[in-house]
Amino acid sequence: MGSVVLSIDAELGWGHHDFDTPPSNRVEAGRTGWSRLVALLDEFEVPATWAIVGHLFLEECDGRHADHPSPSGWFDRERKQWRSRPDLRFGQELIEAVRAASVDHEIGSHSFTHVVFDERATSRNLARAEIEESLDAAKNFGLDLQSFVFPRNVVGHRDLLAEYGFQCYRGQSPINRDNSFMPRRLRRLLRGVRPNDESLLVEPTMDGYGLVNVPASMFLYSFEGQLRDILAPVIGDLMVRQAKRGIDLAARRDGLFHVWLHPNNLHRAYTVVRLRRILAYLAERRDAGDITIETMDEVADRVRSAGTLEAGSNTSNGQ
Repeated sequence: MGSVVLSIDAELGWGHHDFDTPPSNRVEAGRTGWSRLVALLDEFEVPATWAIVGHLFLEECDGRHADHPSPSGWFDRERKQWRSRPDLRFGQELIEAVRAASVDHEIGSHSFTHVVFDERATSRNLARAEIEESLDAAKNFGLDLQSFVFPRNVVGHRDLLAEYGFQCYRGQSPINRDNSFMPRRLRRLLRGVRPNDESLLVEPTMDGYGLVNVPASMFLYSFEGQLRDILAPVIGDLMVRQAKRGIDLAARRDGLFHVWLHPNNLHRAYTVVRLRRILAYLAERRDAGDITIETMDEVADRVRSAGTLEAGSNTSNGQ
């Protein structure tokens, strides 16, 4: 039987704190979107992997993080512009809402402060600190994290993940690995109209570090902006069409379809409608016995049982 995985990058302000000008609509929608997402997943009884930025587990901090080997200016926004915005920096009650949900969600890591794990720009010392501090913060909630989602999907320092006991990570989508010279937005549009089946189903494999790579299939909010607003009234929501096709393909081919989003993507009415339609269709296929819904750690468990090794898996970037 095929399966579907839903993973969530839960960040609040940390996903954009290093931007010169953070997108205010997304930043301000983080908490509301989080609560909406918990409610929708409960409504359709869909479990997900919540990859949560570790700083959100904290109750408070001084904004200095003196022992964190951060680059210069890394905590400036927390110390200055967001000093009086604990709602963007902390999220204990939101994490508790995930734990109290009627469905059994997995909670994983999205690093401690959303440092990008680019091995050319991020030292091992910094990556190690991000992993250690995220694990320590989660332990105060009694959580042992198994899954890791790399900030901005930049895969790196996988050996450190293995050293600290992680079991799996979300690998890069085949769509993002497309080397076509066609502009990315146009590629997304064409895939919405006529999806490439090979870009929708993914194959989870074990790498040379003993980690299971659970690649993403698609980001549910990758086709946005003015072009979407123009086309949607004419041809409908392309992302809903593509998600349904991925679910159908997983059911028909006994494959894996892995979609992801941020809570702050639910910032306009149509974004909530999109997710509701996708979840309703997924629940319908599950209830019919056509598909199962898994978390990332559940996929990792069955891949380990099968012992599938990724070709060329001992390379540094995992792609």
